[in-house]
Amino acid sequence: MKNNFKWQLINDSITDGDKKALTDFINMPNQRFTNGPKVKEFEKKWSEWLGVKHSVFVNSGAMANYLMVALMKEIKGQGEVIVPAIGWISDVSSIVNLGMKPVFVDIDISNFAMTLESIKNAVTEKTKGIVLCHILGFNAITDQIVDFAKQNGLFLIEDCCESHGVTHKGKKVGVFGDVSNFSFYFGHHITTIEGGMVCTNDDKLYELCRMYRSHGFTREASVEIQQKYIEKYPDVNPLFTFAVPGFNVRSTELNAVLGIEQLKRLDYNVRKRQENLRIWVSCLNPIKYQVDFKEEGSSNFSLPLVILDSDRSLFERVCNLLDEEDVEYRVGTAGGGNQARQPYLRKCNYKISEELINADYVHDFGLYIGNHPELNIEQIIDLCDKLSSL
Repeated sequence: MKNNFKWQLINDSITDGDKKALTDFINMPNQRFTNGPKVKEFEKKWSEWLGVKHSVFVNSGAMANYLMVALMKEIKGQGEVIVPAIGWISDVSSIVNLGMKPVFVDIDISNFAMTLESIKNAVTEKTKGIVLCHILGFNAITDQIVDFAKQNGLFLIEDCCESHGVTHKGKKVGVFGDVSNFSFYFGHHITTIEGGMVCTNDDKLYELCRMYRSHGFTREASVEIQQKYIEKYPDVNPLFTFAVPGFNVRSTELNAVLGIEQLKRLDYNVRKRQENLRIWVSCLNPIKYQVDFKEEGSSNFSLPLVILDSDRSLFERVCNLLDEEDVEYRVGTAGGGNQARQPYLRKCNYKISEELINADYVHDFGLYIGNHPELNIEQIIDLCDKLSSL
């Protein structure tokens, strides 16, 4: 795979200021480098930025998926989980690897998200929860979906990994579900190189999440929870009492230092990405490409390009043009397209609730290119003109 592009998925987003913050931290004497004060500071600042009560910093957005499913399983027990066919592998692998059953539903091409109708049609007496994915930085939340989950006792997970700053009715997404997660992978809105966050307004889920993050240790939880286990299990060393079958997905102080620095410019990054999408959509030829996206509240990780009318020849010419122009792209949009077509599922217990017509279409005729703050208007317009002239 080519490494040098004129228009990359993401430019080097680690600044000299970020590097100075890291080296200043490293050079301070008697530092603790594993999960410690800087992690707590980043969690607090992230919670304040998002507008949520609790945040738990972990080593990747993917492992945040695993923690959220573990929390759902702890609260609701084993069963089925409704997922969109367009998403990331960890939205699905976390479900199957933790003994639950993914149920795939189709998406709406205008925001790559599940619809309430598809969710309703997929619900059975075995359904425990919903994984709602905000794909490519489009809002997937509706009031009706939130209300339906609450009324039916379904655990609502928001995957916001590539959607930092997306809003629904003025509130940032990630605050509507029981839990949510964000990724700070190198290509996303901000980066800790690798890293992720689990967020919740629920005190019980927060305590459980902290324990699941760190082996299941009760010492990661509140004093009240620790005391409860000391009284109930007096024969177990309090420092090595494991309340849940946890993971070890802690992050480091270095990742947190980087996150704290990057958070200072996140709002600017969001505004620039929103502006870039508006220009992109307004300049594409609507006869050849999908431009009818639900833009309100979006904060786009990338610029979507979906060919209309199943035009395979045009799709191939688009890919050739992007190659010629040194523009990096990914076919199939998020996660490579329809997860239900991936080979890993062949040995898994899963279900497809309905025809995945739109997911298959995006899989075959969709792609995305990079959207980052360094892009200029002329670049975007020039590429749109060339795409529209094909």
